[in-house]
Amino acid sequence: MTTTTARSAGTESSESWDDSLLLALPEPQLSMTQDAEWCVVRDNGSWRRIRFHDYDELYAIPGLYEKVFYDILGCDSPHTVRSLLETELSASGTASRELRVLDLGAGNGMMGEELLQMGAGFLVGVDITEQAAEATRRDRPGVYDDYLVADMTALPDASRRRLVDHRLNALTCVAALGFGDIPTAAFTTAYDLVRPGGWIAFNIKEEFLEGGDSAGFAELIHSMTQAGVLDIRRRKRYRHRLGTDRRPLHYVAIVGRKAGDLR
Repeated sequence: MTTTTARSAGTESSESWDDSLLLALPEPQLSMTQDAEWCVVRDNGSWRRIRFHDYDELYAIPGLYEKVFYDILGCDSPHTVRSLLETELSASGTASRELRVLDLGAGNGMMGEELLQMGAGFLVGVDITEQAAEATRRDRPGVYDDYLVADMTALPDASRRRLVDHRLNALTCVAALGFGDIPTAAFTTAYDLVRPGGWIAFNIKEEFLEGGDSAGFAELIHSMTQAGVLDIRRRKRYRHRLGTDRRPLHYVAIVGRKAGDLR
């Protein structure tokens, strides 16, 4: 294993990280799939392995998520998606303050923070884990105007009414699609909560647009564009972050406008 210290990626910082903790990543020559990546953290004298996709464990340690993904592995997705969205808003003459955003898979508020900085008028976070909501309250209090812990594949009527009442006109979903974290049914539910003409901004690993994801996002996005439900305005391939083997992981960011519901 390689014990690490922070090196700035020029995006986010991990101000809440406790420097008395030790963090280690696998040696670069240990290649693994993105879904299997992990780190180990030494806390209270013992080492604990945490798989990257076990978000509840990552969020439980203040600053760990930011330390691993932003300071060490150089994730730039929230900023990239925000920049593309800002560009399209400007081109259409839409003010950021007009946005009422549903941030799907909000986690501990990284994308919400970007949206707040760009001046979005109203922000709602949704995540399936209570640990994500707790981490947001701990690390980024006040970023969201509302935050729901909910399973979007089985959204309770009360939660649906609550979201409808927010009059949402934008949807963001960053670093959350694929790998079984957010299924197509959850994305569909969130998408249909956005008003027609609303803005849609998300990213996804490039292989998943080529049919390499059993969750079916390649087919879903293709069918959305073919049916005219989603009008894609901008699409960008970029380096999402480094893998633990230090190879770049490429994603595609997409910004468009909703032309109709999926259901």
